[in-house]
Amino acid sequence: MNNDTICALATANGVGALGIIRVSGNDALSVVQKSFPGKNLEKQKSHTIHYGYFMDGNEAIDEVMLSIFLAPKSFTTENSVEIAFHGSPHIGKRILETLTKNGARMAKAGEFTLRAFINGRIDLSQAEAIADVIASENEASRKVAINQLKGGITNEISILRTDLLNFVSLIELELDFAEEDVEFADRSALNQLLNKIELKLNSLIESFQYGNAIKNGTAVAIIGKPNAGKSTLLNALLKEERAIVSSIAGTTRDTIEEVLHIKGHAFRLIDTAGLRETADEIEAIGVKKAKEKVENANILVYLADAATENFTEDIEMIQSLVRDDLKLIICATKIDEVIPTKYENVESVFRNAITHEFDFITISAVENQNIQDLKNELSSYVEQMKSQESNVVITNQRHFESLHKSLNAVHKVNEAINFRISTELLAYELRNALEHLGEISGEVTNDEVLGNIFSKFCIGK
Repeated sequence: MNNDTICALATANGVGALGIIRVSGNDALSVVQKSFPGKNLEKQKSHTIHYGYFMDGNEAIDEVMLSIFLAPKSFTTENSVEIAFHGSPHIGKRILETLTKNGARMAKAGEFTLRAFINGRIDLSQAEAIADVIASENEASRKVAINQLKGGITNEISILRTDLLNFVSLIELELDFAEEDVEFADRSALNQLLNKIELKLNSLIESFQYGNAIKNGTAVAIIGKPNAGKSTLLNALLKEERAIVSSIAGTTRDTIEEVLHIKGHAFRLIDTAGLRETADEIEAIGVKKAKEKVENANILVYLADAATENFTEDIEMIQSLVRDDLKLIICATKIDEVIPTKYENVESVFRNAITHEFDFITISAVENQNIQDLKNELSSYVEQMKSQESNVVITNQRHFESLHKSLNAVHKVNEAINFRISTELLAYELRNALEHLGEISGEVTNDEVLGNIFSKFCIGK
C-alpha cells in the first residue's frame, strides 16, 4: 500500500472559493509534475508554494497553487503535494481524473491518516483524535480532542506501561531461573505499583461519563402534563419559535429535538407530548414516545403548572419516571400568571412527596424569568462529572473498553501476588495488562481494528 501514490479531495464537496486536493506517496512529485510544466518540482524545497496552470495534455484545467512537503516532513511522512484550485466541483473532478491518468489512485477513507499512523507520525489514539477534532461541534469537545491530538492519553498510558514493563522484565527473568527458585521482582513494590495503576485507570474510566457528555451531548427530556409550558420553555431556551405554542392542550403530538450550547457544552433538548391518558390515537403514540425519551435521557426537566390546585397527578408521573442515574429538575411554570403566594409553597409539596433528589426552580418562559437558573443547573450537571485529578478525558468507546480490560488484568495480577500463585500465571496476567494498555495507542493492534477505525474517516483525511 505504501508504494502507491494516492490522491483525494480534502475539502468539502460543493461550490466554494477554493478547493484542495491532496497527493501523497513516493512518486507524488513526479505524478503532479506531468500536469505542471515550467518548473521542476523535484528540485524545489520542502514547505514551498508554487503558482502555475494544472494541465491535462495541452489543455489548462485551472490556475492553481501547489504546496510541496518533502518526506519525512509531511503529515504522512511521504512526499506530499496539496493542490489549491478554484472551488468548482467540476474542476476538482477533472484534476483528480488527470492525476489518476498520471499514475496516482484514489485514496480510501482515512488512508492519509492511516499512513501517518503506520509510518510512526502519530499513534492510534492521535489518529482517532483527528476524527474527533473534525467532528467537534462545541468548545468542550474541541478542547478534549486537541488534548488527545497532542498525545494526552498516550502520555498517561506510556508512563504506566513503562513502569509495568520493568516488572514484566524481572518476572520473565524469574521464569528463566525457575529451577533456582529466586525472586528478582520485589512483590511488595509491584503491589504498590499496581495500586497506583489501579487508581489511574479508575480515574480515566470515570472520566468517560464526562467525555461522553462532551462528545455526544447530554440528553434533556422536557416532560409534563399537557399545556404545562413545555414548548414555550423550549422556544425560550433556544431563543426562537421552534415549537408550536397553543393554549389548546395536546398541541405537541411528536417529540421535537434541538441542540442547545451552554458554556461550551451541548445539550440535546427533547420537547415531548404532554403526559396524560388520551383516547386520541396519535396523541397516545406521542405520550408513549415521550416516556421512551425519558428512559434514554440524562436529565429530566419536569414542568408543573404553578396555578394547579392539586399536584397528585404530577407527583405520580414523576415517581413513575425517575431512576437512580437520572438528574431531576422540577420547574413550577407560568409564575407570571399567579401571585407569589400561589407558587411559594409548591416546592414543599414536591419535597414532602418525592424521595428522589431533585432541584427546584420557579420559571416563566414567556417573561424569561429564571431561565438562566435552569441553564446553570444543566451546565453544573456536566461540570460536576469533570475529574480534578487529570486533564485527560476519555471520549472513545474503544479506549474505555481497553481501560476496563487493563483494570481487570491488574486485579488478577494483585490476586496472583496475594495468593502467591505461580510466576507463570503472574507473568501471563502482567502481559495481558500491558497488551490492553498498548491497544489504546496502537502499540498492540490488528488489521480488523485498524480497518474499523479508519473506515469511519472521510475521504481525503
